[in-house]
Amino acid sequence: MRETAKKGNGEKRIMDVSGSKSDDDGTFLVKIQGGGVDAFELQVNGFWLVQDAIMTILGREEVAPRTSLALALSGVTLDPLAELRDVKGFKSGVTLRLVEEPYSPRSAQAHLSRVQEMLRAAGPQDAVLEGRSPSVLHTLTQTAEAPPTLHSSKNRRGNSKSEQSAEAPSPPVYIQPGASDLPPLTTLLPNNAHNDTSSYLVDLSLSCWNPPPGFRKLQGDFMYISVHTLEGKQCDITSSPRGFYVNRSTFDVFDPRPAASTPVYHCLTDLLSHLSPKFKHNLSAQRHRPSLPAEENLPTLNRTLSWLGVSSIHSHKSSFSGRLGLDQDLNTQAPDWNKEIQAARDLPQRTLEERLHRDRALLQVNSAFVAAVAQAAERVIDGFVDPLNDSHEEPAFLWGGVFMGVPVRGEEWMGGERGHKAAQRLELRGIQVYSDLEGDLQNLHTIPTALADYRGVRLSAQALAPGLQGPEQAEVPNGLLYGFTLGPLENPARRKLLELLAHSAKAIALQRHAVLGPSGHQFPLFTSVDAQGILGADGRYYLLDVYRTMPADTNFLVEDGVETDSGDESFPRRYPHGLCRLRPELVKAFIQHKHAQFSACVKARMEENGGVEECMKACDSRSTDAVRAACKDVGSVSDIIFEMRFIPNVYSPGVQFPDSEKNTLELQKRLLKEAASFIINDQIPAFMNDCIHASDVPMDGATLRQALHQKGINLRYLGHLVRTISQSDLKDQLRHITRLLFTEIVVRCAQRLFSGYIQGVETSNMSAAVSHFLCCLLVPHFSSASNGEESKKRSRRRGRGGGGATESTTWSTLSGNELWSFICQDAQETYRLKEGLGSNVDHLVEHYGLQKISLLREMCLKTGIQLRLREYVLDNRNKPPISPDDVLNILSVIKHITVTTADATKMLQAAQNCLQKGLLEQAYEKLKEASYLFGRVCDDLHPEACHCLSLLAKTAYLQGRSAEARSVQLRVVVISERVLGFDHPNTIQQYVLLAVYLFAGGETALAQRCLYRAKVLLLTVHGGDHPYTAVIDASLGLVLQGEQSLQYLQSALKINSSFRGDNLTTALIHHLLAQRHCVAGDYRGGMNHEKAAHSIFQNKWGDDHPQTKCSSDFLKNITQQAVRVERSIRQGGVELPETPPESLVPSLDTTLEQLALVNGILKTSYSTRIMEFKEKLKEIKAAEEAEKAKSQSTVEKDASGMQANDGETTKDEKTNGKHEATEENSTSEHSETDSSEKSDHISMNGEIESHQHNGDCTAKNEMEKEEHQPGSVPNEIQSKSSKIMTSADETQSVVVNGNEGVVSEGSGDVEKPAETE
Repeated sequence: MRETAKKGNGEKRIMDVSGSKSDDDGTFLVKIQGGGVDAFELQVNGFWLVQDAIMTILGREEVAPRTSLALALSGVTLDPLAELRDVKGFKSGVTLRLVEEPYSPRSAQAHLSRVQEMLRAAGPQDAVLEGRSPSVLHTLTQTAEAPPTLHSSKNRRGNSKSEQSAEAPSPPVYIQPGASDLPPLTTLLPNNAHNDTSSYLVDLSLSCWNPPPGFRKLQGDFMYISVHTLEGKQCDITSSPRGFYVNRSTFDVFDPRPAASTPVYHCLTDLLSHLSPKFKHNLSAQRHRPSLPAEENLPTLNRTLSWLGVSSIHSHKSSFSGRLGLDQDLNTQAPDWNKEIQAARDLPQRTLEERLHRDRALLQVNSAFVAAVAQAAERVIDGFVDPLNDSHEEPAFLWGGVFMGVPVRGEEWMGGERGHKAAQRLELRGIQVYSDLEGDLQNLHTIPTALADYRGVRLSAQALAPGLQGPEQAEVPNGLLYGFTLGPLENPARRKLLELLAHSAKAIALQRHAVLGPSGHQFPLFTSVDAQGILGADGRYYLLDVYRTMPADTNFLVEDGVETDSGDESFPRRYPHGLCRLRPELVKAFIQHKHAQFSACVKARMEENGGVEECMKACDSRSTDAVRAACKDVGSVSDIIFEMRFIPNVYSPGVQFPDSEKNTLELQKRLLKEAASFIINDQIPAFMNDCIHASDVPMDGATLRQALHQKGINLRYLGHLVRTISQSDLKDQLRHITRLLFTEIVVRCAQRLFSGYIQGVETSNMSAAVSHFLCCLLVPHFSSASNGEESKKRSRRRGRGGGGATESTTWSTLSGNELWSFICQDAQETYRLKEGLGSNVDHLVEHYGLQKISLLREMCLKTGIQLRLREYVLDNRNKPPISPDDVLNILSVIKHITVTTADATKMLQAAQNCLQKGLLEQAYEKLKEASYLFGRVCDDLHPEACHCLSLLAKTAYLQGRSAEARSVQLRVVVISERVLGFDHPNTIQQYVLLAVYLFAGGETALAQRCLYRAKVLLLTVHGGDHPYTAVIDASLGLVLQGEQSLQYLQSALKINSSFRGDNLTTALIHHLLAQRHCVAGDYRGGMNHEKAAHSIFQNKWGDDHPQTKCSSDFLKNITQQAVRVERSIRQGGVELPETPPESLVPSLDTTLEQLALVNGILKTSYSTRIMEFKEKLKEIKAAEEAEKAKSQSTVEKDASGMQANDGETTKDEKTNGKHEATEENSTSEHSETDSSEKSDHISMNGEIESHQHNGDCTAKNEMEKEEHQPGSVPNEIQSKSSKIMTSADETQSVVVNGNEGVVSEGSGDVEKPAETE
């Protein structure tokens, strides 16, 4: 059903997006009728199979829940496996009829499954109850007085203005600056939701006469169903090949004959509508209600865990599947996941439509496989599946087509159990590397693999591998074609596999090398020694055991058993396991680093031999010698070109190389040591620099891991990062990163301890053991004695007190001090942290500002624990803060490969390149196309699609399409909540951006609610001591009014100054405070803040910079007004106006520009460059006018003679030339001024007008010159995405709010109320 629904939605997108058809000639618009449904039109592709069109039709809401339908054209039923374009007579505009086909027992059960799925109306809290992250945005956009109503996406979002109260709500106390209490957890999720789902039947279950006796099976009876309608009528229904009909059976009498005057209905809902008028009415109401938007209605590709949930009374009425026996019967036939995924990979990719179809199929099959892995892991660990073998040490299980292996202790050199888990992670990473290969390399396949962590057990899940190619085929030795232990072998299949391996090795920077096999012969390898290549029975080439694909990390490799004794800060050092490998991101960054060294080396050697141009022009060997020398210096594996490759088997134990590889090994060891040093000396400082200057700063463990992995830094460097930051001069500015590092270290150590702790607990004590472990982690000195009485009471209530069989309660003997000592020991062994963690968790709270609720959230997300949504007092040592009843569930945490969406991702990257160049219109069109492609492939429910839509909303906002930005951003928030998590840092940022667009549209109340929501989430996830808190507080200061505005702006100034110092954002907040003080009449306070802003501008740019001049002028205006006020007070206040002058009051357009600057939608750096250009343009204009006047006076003096007349002609030509240039520049400036006056506030916020976009060469050249000046302005205010804003080589609109003296990137000219220029 998931696949069907998504396909249906995807086809609706084809017709709806941009209101146009596909550009491919293979698209047809056909008419569908018959089958008991109203006629409708459908757009299909010619390469579709007939069954693909049928699945699309079945996914439409007007057709559901009908099944077992076929398509017919001109009375001929079409073959399901035929392509539509090959059907005779098929063309655009034809009419296809739906034909009802007979049921089989299997298809009848599938029909019942669809019926029960339709009757189980999805409630607003279903996601939370199932452990998935819900969408909470609707609770903000709907009023509290009325229950939520179901609107379409367009209508609901279009009418949300009218749903808001006219008066803006006040900020809650717990999010105000200086609040000591954290926001209540109950504010994170809606606790009570209005349930307006209708009832259809009292009961729908299998009849007591089921299964049919033999003589009735011979007459076609599949099953008997009992129905109890809302009118109180009870009857039995027979399922048969023709459909469903009412029989004469009762509870006491079996009579399978059809009831009198009862027809046979092909669809069960038609029969139920005939039996029950209430069922018919409610079903009609459900079908005619406005549908939810796709991003809220469709299931996500993968389950996003929610660490908080709500409990509800379990009822069978919510689902009839168990009472119909569908859960057991429909899962008896397990799918062949390898066959499904490989078939999707092998789909054609010739055209765009075929590639989109392939990407969608691959995403859906991979999503279904991950879901099957999650179910299989829970079934296996819960004890519902028997092992395939009799081994207690290495049990293996098979459920749902998924082969599950329980971990065993690894080999000694690997590091035991931790080494085995590391091998599982690296195997998954290696599969990801080979799965991302493109082109012909996709013929090299891997087995679908995933990892499942459930109740402390790590399970390795794989699809069933295909059988080996049989020996009956000539020259194929049982399928094994490549491997370290394989002897000499030569056949066509092996040559084909070696060709694929050679090309794949080049793509992932691996070098061909030779090793000595077990028998002493040399064996060529393109992979690690563990990898094996086989030819499967399906004819495909598979690569197995790729966990050592990446080269070794020599920072954690101790040769010859000798470890440096220079202290814990030195490298190399030992690690608990022996599988420390470099990340693919690090390998890529290191190659780029070496290439930069190569280029610099070639240039330097050419300059030593006469210069670069001379060497390039000369036909001698100087340039070749320079390249050869550079290749040798940087360690290139080639002598004539730069080529950097690695041998993964270097430093692998037990691997011997022939003598011919000696020089190669020396070079490889040198490169690996350089790569390890590159992490310490380049990547870690780069990460720290990004955390200080970038706007997208990690807020929790997930974003910290993502930022580290993007730099290629493994998490085993967490301890080194802590020490590096603590010894840095920037440790105070990086205190939020230190806090996250300690949280991640504690959580990872606690997770390892939790795995061993929870495995020995009986199922009946699981919730009590989980709550006890969490209490020991969060409460210092916690022990079982502190809650012993409560446990006894609970035991007596459950009837387990007294002299029964003794239960194992070893888990209850764990104490808080003991657990923390274990965590400190693990942190010392793994991260070399001795004293940083202290004696208990309170040490981290006091010294680093760690929040216990944030630690609890990270621990739950890491282990899959779901807690009850309520308030937890984690500082109470007298009573356990978490009780067993608070543990709602333990969910499996799945690690799996990600499937790329090639065309959509490439289009998104092209749009980002356009944004960097300032081509907003082109970027906007490409982002629309990319979002369309994402919608076709994944229904926008994908992290990359979320990022694409967020960029689209920003670009639309910059172009003046504020309504479109608002509509798109609403979708972005919902997608982020459902795909990434309701409290994910990206969701927090998207809420703030939504508030900006809402405020621009006049929806102040809803904008404030979104900012409140973002602040609540940030305080819960990390706490208030974070750079992004300054962004939220500054936004609240601009949106709110009066004293509250001043409080939030002062808080933003304090936080930003502590993290960023005196940067441009600090100066901007100083200016905002100066404005608000002037509005409040406190001109002395306004002067103080504007002086601080002016000082920052002066220190950065000097006195002659336009920004400094604007700030000076605004400061002068404040001073003049303060003098007037003081004089008026001395004179009795007669002439003092009640309101400040307009030059000191920010307009709405100014506030919007400032909001965009604060949130990184606009940047100040490009604005200042354009300001400088305008100043120079005015100076040039003045000089030309003076020269023109001088030339005219010369002409008048020399006008008496012929020679003077000739001279006048010459000078007039020169003057006309200069005059034309002056007119051109003047016209350009004047046109920019007109655009500023005519454009709305969004046009001022970054719309590149046509005359600017196509602007004159003079302006462009001036901009390019200024861009390369040494005094150019650094980009202090970064965008949310580093690629969103325009580059300085395009003329960006700018506004200097002369009244306020602030430069903000907006309109094309300068407002002049205060005559700042």
